[in-house]
Amino acid sequence: DEDGYYWITGRVDDVLNVSGHRMGTAEIESAMVAHRKVAEAAVVGVPHPLKGQGIYVYVTLLAGEEPSDQLRQELQQWVRKEIGPIAVPDVIQWAPGLPKTRSGKIMRRILRKIATDEYDALGDISTLADPGVVPQLIETHKQMRLR
Repeated sequence: DEDGYYWITGRVDDVLNVSGHRMGTAEIESAMVAHRKVAEAAVVGVPHPLKGQGIYVYVTLLAGEEPSDQLRQELQQWVRKEIGPIAVPDVIQWAPGLPKTRSGKIMRRILRKIATDEYDALGDISTLADPGVVPQLIETHKQMRLR
């Protein structure tokens, strides 16, 4: 600015603090979508008892690809290779789609609430392009918790 100061701007919810390491969610998302079977990915931080924040990734696969535990492990190894061990996702949830506004912006607050079991605190989802994806994400999350 005119006083010679630099201002760093950005969204705090797009930065994770994992074991004292700060990293952007976009970096992890970019690594995930670079995998040949991944169409789309969204990363949110979740509370973790040891690391402070854990890495929770919602993954939409390309048409024709099937989700499996083997693919989940493959994606974790992929991120380890692309970024490093600190960025390996703690949880990968398969997603039929991501909650987006009509303009295409991913509604991360909804993903964060689902990942932390706050299903009743999702807020307004009427602005989503496809609100039907939310119940599917909740159901998948509940099934994962039972395993």
